[in-house]
Amino acid sequence: MVGAATCTTASYAQKSSMPVIGYLCPESLELFASRLEAFHQGLGEAGFVEGRNVAIEYQWANGQYSRLPALATELVARNVDVLVAPGGAPVALAAKAATTTKTIVFEMGGDPVQLHVVDSLSRPGGNITGVSSLSVDVSPKRLEFMRDLMPTAPKLMVVANPTSPTAQSQLQKLHAAADTLRVQLEVLGASKEDEFESVFAAAAKDGASGLVFTSDPYFAFRSSRLAALAIKHRVPAITQTRDFPVAGGLMSYGGDFMQSHRRAGIYAGRILLGEKPSDLPVQLVTKVELVINLKAAKLLGSAFSSVIVAGADEVLE
Repeated sequence: MVGAATCTTASYAQKSSMPVIGYLCPESLELFASRLEAFHQGLGEAGFVEGRNVAIEYQWANGQYSRLPALATELVARNVDVLVAPGGAPVALAAKAATTTKTIVFEMGGDPVQLHVVDSLSRPGGNITGVSSLSVDVSPKRLEFMRDLMPTAPKLMVVANPTSPTAQSQLQKLHAAADTLRVQLEVLGASKEDEFESVFAAAAKDGASGLVFTSDPYFAFRSSRLAALAIKHRVPAITQTRDFPVAGGLMSYGGDFMQSHRRAGIYAGRILLGEKPSDLPVQLVTKVELVINLKAAKLLGSAFSSVIVAGADEVLE
């Protein structure tokens, strides 16, 4: 079904009998393919198949998140029936700012109430509802896993995206966790891919530190690059998404994004069938998963404790 996203769907919109979904994506089709497939799966569970009984208009920001507001406005102007805003808080906020009348279904890892996307989880209110994995809330747990891996390190480094709407709240929780763990934190900022190299170089120069990445979609969709740099600089690192250890990085801990995108597809379908967003509470995907890569650990000269290995949801060898 993902392949259908590469062809234009403008002609479908001309058929009055076929509803149209506007799909606002922060990345490219290539980087978003697995998430889009999960969305199509959920849409199918609700009875809709692209090209058969629903059309989808796509807008791709290709990693340029500043373009999201304009792309959201363009989708609204196309008179779509539902505006789907997956891939994090920046997408949801752009969609919400673009319309107060078109129904919006978001998918994110942050708290939609704290970010003022919805009034409450049980009664989202207005024209918007969606799904959250609350992955942002588990950033301190990533710090704990890194501390377990490097118990004698006097300092750990945290990488945050200063442009992220959730960066400050995550850093506050990470500093509190660091006090409990009695470890010093150094915060590094990165909001562009060309800044990643200097982040890993700084950690390598420090010698005793591991890198803990905050939850952020920009980081999540650049897992392959982060994994390559971690191995190049021989730096232990942990991110939010399993894409990182699958690409050769050390470990990840975060929400099940495949489930959150699938559920967003189901909600989009239910709304097309006539349900109102105000009647659909925000769904929480509460499952979090720890994925570790034993080959990466060996290359980095790190050793997971038996406790971490036994508690991992998946062990890559």
